[in-house]
Amino acid sequence: METVKAKTEDKMKKSVAALSEELGAIRTGRASASLFDKISVSYFGKPTPLNQVATISIPEARLVVIQPWDKSIMKDIEKAILQSDLSLNPNNDGKVIRLNIPPLTEQRRKELAKQAKSIAENSRVAIRNIRREANDELKKKQKAGDISEDQEKSGADAVQKMTDKYIGEINKIAEAKEKEIMEI
Repeated sequence: METVKAKTEDKMKKSVAALSEELGAIRTGRASASLFDKISVSYFGKPTPLNQVATISIPEARLVVIQPWDKSIMKDIEKAILQSDLSLNPNNDGKVIRLNIPPLTEQRRKELAKQAKSIAENSRVAIRNIRREANDELKKKQKAGDISEDQEKSGADAVQKMTDKYIGEINKIAEAKEKEIMEI
C-alpha cells in the first residue's frame, strides 16, 4: 500500500512541476529568460535549444538581450524567434540580439489568462486521473487479498488528501500566473 501512495505522490509532484514549467513559457508583459525555453536554433544542422548556444540576459523589465557564443548563428537565432509564437521582433546589431517586450493589450491578456486557466484545468484532470489509477490499484490489491478492506479504505483516504493538496497547489500557481498576466 505504501508503494501505491509513493508512486501516486511522485506522479502528482511531476504534474505540478510540468504545470509550472508550462505556465512559465506563457508570455506576460515582463521580460523573462524562460520565454525562450522552447525555442530551438539550427546549429550545425541539428535543432539546439537557444539557451545552449547563447547567453540570455534581462537588463531591464521589458528588454531581453541574446548574445550568441558563435556569431555565425545570429541569423538562425533571429529566424527561430520570428517563427516562434512569441510575436517579438528581434533587433540584430551584429553582436547581440535585442528584443523589446511590448506591453500586452487587454484582449491579449485575457486570451493568455484563459490559456493559463485551460492549462491549469488540464493539470487538475491529470491529478484526478492519477487518483483514479491509485484507487483502482488499491481495489485490485484488496480483491487479490494483498491488503484488507480497512487498509484499502485508509489508502483511498490518503490518496484523496494528496489529491486535495496538489489541486490546491495547482490553484495557487494558476492564480499567481493569472495575476501576473493581468498586471499592467
